Amino acid sequence: MNTEITKLLGIEYPIIQGGMAWVAEHHLAAAVSEAGGLGLIGAANAPADWVREQIRAARKLTDKPFGVNIMLMSPYAEDVAKVVVEEGVSVVTTGAGNPEKYMEQWKAAGIKVIPVVASVALAKRLERSGVDAVVAEGTEAGGHIGELTTMVLVPQVADAVQIPVIAAGGIADGRGVAAAFMLGASGCQLGTRFVATREAVVHERYKEYILKAKDIDTKVTGRSTGHPVRCLRNQMTREYLRIEAEGVDFEKLELMTVGGLRRAVVEGDVENGNVMAGQCAGMIREVLTCREVIEKLMNEAGAVLSKTKVDFNVGSDAV
Repeated sequence: MNTEITKLLGIEYPIIQGGMAWVAEHHLAAAVSEAGGLGLIGAANAPADWVREQIRAARKLTDKPFGVNIMLMSPYAEDVAKVVVEEGVSVVTTGAGNPEKYMEQWKAAGIKVIPVVASVALAKRLERSGVDAVVAEGTEAGGHIGELTTMVLVPQVADAVQIPVIAAGGIADGRGVAAAFMLGASGCQLGTRFVATREAVVHERYKEYILKAKDIDTKVTGRSTGHPVRCLRNQMTREYLRIEAEGVDFEKLELMTVGGLRRAVVEGDVENGNVMAGQCAGMIREVLTCREVIEKLMNEAGAVLSKTKVDFNVGSDAV
């Protein structure tokens, strides 16, 4: 499938794996890239040396393009920004901030820069700064989220900018991929779907929790703090939402979540940890390889798009 995104990134399929903290390490990134998509190493709050090691480890597993996701609020962001240049990374995606201060060095190194955005205004500003594409991520996504849904955010961003748009948030099957294309996107980013893969080096309880999720099983914590996070409901979310409703101070709420994602991903504590996942978790019922996921997405999307010929009767004329 050829789109603006496959041409821009030199990949076979317009599928990008989300740069999820504690999940998106070199095994997963390499597997997605080997399957024809774009794998990402999630730098999160990790120091630059760890990111450098991950990049080099991924290169031992694949010669296909892959990238690094940089969380710009990380205390190590500036150091990681230099590492991706030094290691010759081809693609950088960014979140939790504005990458403009790093654009000059990244573009000089030939890096494709793709920020995650949750609004039209930010997408337009970043286009002016010279980014190559944007990920329009709807509130259905797991982890840190914005307010707009994918259905309304993607077409508005696509109308507002001239650069390629990648849809994210709530996409787990070929129907979602097909819908994203119809909304104006030329690629899709998936996070939760790639957690439930054989190559994802996360605790099996985390994967099982996703497989058991129903449509109503995600909750959003932290709305009162201005830092909303979507995750699967458990003992931690119930307690967090209870004290959040009571109006406790920000520091107490933050203490509840410190180390929570690691507890879930690494230790498998899915009751007291932070099980970040999108609303599409309720659609995921099996653990597949990354190649199987991508092939299934593409086959389903192709089948859906081939059946979109619909006759609309307007007055006496059929359109």
